[in-house]
Amino acid sequence: MKRKLNVDLIPAIRKLNIINRRLTSGHIGGGYKSVFKGKGLDFDEYRVYNPGDDDASLIDWKATVRGGEILVKTYVEERDVNVFFLVDVSNSMIFGSTPKLKNEYAAEVVSSMSYSILEGGDSVGMILFAENIISKIYPGKGKEQFYFITRELLNPENYGGKFNFNSACKFLLSYLRQDSIVILISDFLGMKEDWVKDLNIISKKFDTIGVMIRDPRDRELPMEARQIVVEDPYSKKSIVIEPDLIKEAYEDHIKKQEKELKDNFFRIGSDFITLSTDKNFVNPIMNLFKQRSLKWR
Repeated sequence: MKRKLNVDLIPAIRKLNIINRRLTSGHIGGGYKSVFKGKGLDFDEYRVYNPGDDDASLIDWKATVRGGEILVKTYVEERDVNVFFLVDVSNSMIFGSTPKLKNEYAAEVVSSMSYSILEGGDSVGMILFAENIISKIYPGKGKEQFYFITRELLNPENYGGKFNFNSACKFLLSYLRQDSIVILISDFLGMKEDWVKDLNIISKKFDTIGVMIRDPRDRELPMEARQIVVEDPYSKKSIVIEPDLIKEAYEDHIKKQEKELKDNFFRIGSDFITLSTDKNFVNPIMNLFKQRSLKWR
């Protein structure tokens, strides 16, 4: 029996509610709903034209003639948005040098974002994947959907195995409707050379967001003047290293790798953020939300 996950759902949800309040108080397009764009706009009503605020192109001249005053059309957004989490639960995510393993931290991020999305009236779904699809939840709404998602995230039996991004992408393409928003949660370790091709394919069909979760030890080796044993999470092969001898080269390589990951997402027009398990995820996610809100203005 695998150990129970160290996940604090209520504090995690409160963290993201802080984001929603900040978005709304900052007048960013009405908060959450400006972050994930709906399908289109439906006519709502006419109102009197305000020369200081309104674009003259919005004037409906036929209605103006009938009404005797200058009128503009107002619209409401047609929602029905599907937000879908593609969550890496492979071996490398079961690691941590902080109080939270990467998979525990990821569970808090996904559960809190799911809660906010469901509160906003949109649909949430999820796939947990490693070498194969471990668990799948088709997009749905309401409190029951939140229960289904958190139940799978908190099940320790769902974690472990090799990493196969290609298999997850193929399943996603056959499983999900085209106008969905896909949020890919992973540490992006163990990526094969052709992963960019897979990312290009899914980003053409879905609005894709990459969320990279790393532990401090993924980026920095300890300053140790002694030998330590490190193990590959997938092959289970071990090697002996002397951290002080390779620290600079290792950290330089990781910086280049992370920059390449980010550049690949941006190059195809997708969003990307980096989270670290030793830091609160509120500010990075809030910045992502702000950027997406501005994108749809």
